[in-house]
Amino acid sequence: MPLKTLFLNPPSFENFDGGAGSRWPATREIESYWYPVWLAYPAGMIEGARLLDAPSHHVSAEETINIARNYEFLVLFTSTPGFPGDIRLVKKIKDVNPKIKIAFVGPHVSVLPERSLKDCPSIDFVVRKEFDYAVLEFSQGKPLDEILGISYLKNGTVVHTPDRPEIQDLDSLPHVTEVYRRDLDVTKYNVPFLLYPYVSLYTTRGCPAQCTFCLWPQTLSGHPWRKRSTDDVAAEMAKAKDFWPNVREFFFDDDTFNIQKARTIELCAKLKPLNFTWSCTSRVTTDFETLKAMKDAGCRLLIVGYESGDQQILKNIKKGATIERARQFTKDCHKLGLVVHGDFILGLPGETRETINNTIKFAKELDVETIQVSVAHAYPGTELYDYAVKNGFMVGDNKMVDEGGHQLAHIQYPGLPAEEILEAVHRFYDEYYFRPKAAFRILYKAAFNKADRKRLYHEAKTFLKVRAMRTKWVKDKREKDDSTPAVEPAKA
Repeated sequence: MPLKTLFLNPPSFENFDGGAGSRWPATREIESYWYPVWLAYPAGMIEGARLLDAPSHHVSAEETINIARNYEFLVLFTSTPGFPGDIRLVKKIKDVNPKIKIAFVGPHVSVLPERSLKDCPSIDFVVRKEFDYAVLEFSQGKPLDEILGISYLKNGTVVHTPDRPEIQDLDSLPHVTEVYRRDLDVTKYNVPFLLYPYVSLYTTRGCPAQCTFCLWPQTLSGHPWRKRSTDDVAAEMAKAKDFWPNVREFFFDDDTFNIQKARTIELCAKLKPLNFTWSCTSRVTTDFETLKAMKDAGCRLLIVGYESGDQQILKNIKKGATIERARQFTKDCHKLGLVVHGDFILGLPGETRETINNTIKFAKELDVETIQVSVAHAYPGTELYDYAVKNGFMVGDNKMVDEGGHQLAHIQYPGLPAEEILEAVHRFYDEYYFRPKAAFRILYKAAFNKADRKRLYHEAKTFLKVRAMRTKWVKDKREKDDSTPAVEPAKA
């Protein structure tokens, strides 16, 4: 029998969607949770294992420690903002269960294995990048020095085993929906722009795009694009529909669901007869024919990373897209009746007051259904992080989140301080949603759907609370800056 194994997305800040499936490890302006997809794969490979998603199921640190008493092996998915709290948690777990073996996985420890191990002696080893088979082999008794892709301490020295090749045969992995059914409650997951309740999964791994800010391909999944067979995806969806007849939407949370036209059209042909509603991520390079095939097969919504309305910024971040292509893509979506949720980022290299205004204007021109506006975060291991450190653009205290886990601006540029970037996030939301056309969409939903009305009211209260916290941070930082001599931005 393998070690009795607990896979943990750990408790953290309130409403913190910390990393096991979250694209932005942070506390949400509006409470929402993504599924811990990465942990679900190996949790389905080890007999007797359990997947515990503490944030979405509101499991406290104390409850987690008690649960961990009954396990021999703990696999914890950590993140850069959550790491300090995660190591405090596992120290307490070791106190009550000294024999338990603990592995940390995720982007943070993939990039900083030495520092992570030295910061927390309670960690027995970390897995760099994909961790499915490494933790499986350890649970089966394989010695550490024979497991590829891990780092551990031996006599005070960090040992790195050779890198593990990326998994090529994705069809050999378990279906994550079967693990969800076994261990999770799907009613605990909510994303404001997706239909509730929803279920998410992957059809591919990796992303060939070179976006300098993107955490996942640079630290965990890699750039090489690997795909499940369309038959395997369709088979999982057919079973998942039977598992949850009341689920209103399935979401394909790949970095690039529709990067290859032929595969997308083939997959859509196999999904169409299943007759279910689904959504996915998309790049603006997707053409009209592919979008039409997706719509005909049941696609409802696309999450689209527009990022900026300035062409030079798109070039600076290696987005591989143009403003004009984004315009045409959005027109195509509107024509087909596809809903678009647009993602924008303020504070990317080249940002100025003028480019911020251009991006807000561009977003209003696109007029997509909903938007998310984030501040640029330079995660260790990304090209953006190296750029910001090299050029001295990191804010002095280098805090990525506040005491509640909410994103803070930690990059600034000459003439554009961090507090102004964060302040612009609120202005962006105000200018976008208080337009008559956008406001009407919201009021229309509230008027004709009681569930939407209740949800929108709750979301508005939560957002205003976060807004007040960030406004206070901006005010405090300005007062502090006014009272202290100017210093060079930190380079690390």
